[in-house]
Amino acid sequence: MDLIVPAAMRRAIKTTRSIAYAGRSRHTLDVCRPADAIAAPVIVFFYGGAWRSGNKGMYRYVGRALARRGYVAVIPDYRIYPEVCYPEFIEDGALAVRWVKDNVGRFGGDPDKIFLKGHSAGAHIAAMLAIDARWLGKVGLSPGRDIAGLIGIAGPYDYLPLRDKELMTIFGGADRPETQPISHVAPGAPPALLMTGGSDRLVEPGNSTRLAARLRAAGNAATVRVYRRVGHYFIIAALAPLLRFIVPVLRDVDTFIANIVQSPPSTAQAAE
Repeated sequence: MDLIVPAAMRRAIKTTRSIAYAGRSRHTLDVCRPADAIAAPVIVFFYGGAWRSGNKGMYRYVGRALARRGYVAVIPDYRIYPEVCYPEFIEDGALAVRWVKDNVGRFGGDPDKIFLKGHSAGAHIAAMLAIDARWLGKVGLSPGRDIAGLIGIAGPYDYLPLRDKELMTIFGGADRPETQPISHVAPGAPPALLMTGGSDRLVEPGNSTRLAARLRAAGNAATVRVYRRVGHYFIIAALAPLLRFIVPVLRDVDTFIANIVQSPPSTAQAAE
């Protein structure tokens, strides 16, 4: 399957908004896909916002960018503080993935090629779902079986101790290792692509390099991309058409997914 087609920016796309995946007001998602999608790889994107802000409407440009490259993009809202604290936003993410597994075929997506992607707090949610099997297990799914890959962008995976008082409230304390993706690494995790900005001062790049090292030590595939002189917000803004030529986030995502879809890489290859 050719994941990048000529004149991709002119590819016709369709968007279906605010589909309910569970019963609460923030339990809705948008699906953006190529109009001609058939068994396309699926990317579930969790946006950031420090677990206390954000909405899917702010990230329609992400859905469009992914759909124009041949993916079915799903962007869920999830509950945030002060409505909920850890781990309920992760549980919402699991419910959204369950909906995707059951329904994405109706939108031209392949339910056997689901990738979890997130930026900042959304990368934390995606990583917890992909690495700690408890959460998807609650909805009858397994990361090793049902998730094709993890794509993390500027994620806080090893972020303790917390110093922000509100974050301490959200996570039930300043130093709870069980809230961190790196604490749950075990063999059998899906391949990971971890991207970070070399100039990120909000979530330092070591979060990505440390998680990748832990994943590899457990026998999993993990690739890190550090973009020099790129900060925490620009790395996700780079998916917008006018900025994407500066930081190759989309190109690296294409390569990662193509390697898995066309020929799953060995651990040694992915770690290079």
